[in-house]
Amino acid sequence: MKAVLQRVSGAVLCVDGEKISEIAEGLVVYFGVAKGDDEAKVEKSVKKIVNMRIFEDAAGKLNLSVQDVKGEILLVSQFTLLADCSRGNRPDFFGAEAPDRARSLYEYAGKLISGYGINVKYGVFGADMRIAQNNSGPVTIIWEC
Repeated sequence: MKAVLQRVSGAVLCVDGEKISEIAEGLVVYFGVAKGDDEAKVEKSVKKIVNMRIFEDAAGKLNLSVQDVKGEILLVSQFTLLADCSRGNRPDFFGAEAPDRARSLYEYAGKLISGYGINVKYGVFGADMRIAQNNSGPVTIIWEC
């Protein structure tokens, strides 16, 4: 499982020119499910994501989580995070989980995030999405579990 967290002051996700999701301050989380990942890995990843202290406190230190700032999360499925680029110039995605299982774990992650009291918005699983985001900082964290 791999996730890329980007701190944003806002983000909009569109599919076929139609706005699907929008958040204000918070995180855009690109979420990739690897073969063999399970619910326990999702639980560990979500706990890390919602508690990651990557928002500034009054002193300008990265001391606050998305929960602390009452931010939102835009959760985007992203199988390409599992790309293997070790050979040649065309990445292979054999490490990514099968779509049905990946969708199930992606949706489970969203439910868990909501359970922390965070407003979670979603991308469209398997769709060609356009995402406009205003990165804050920029702060980008790569989490691999």
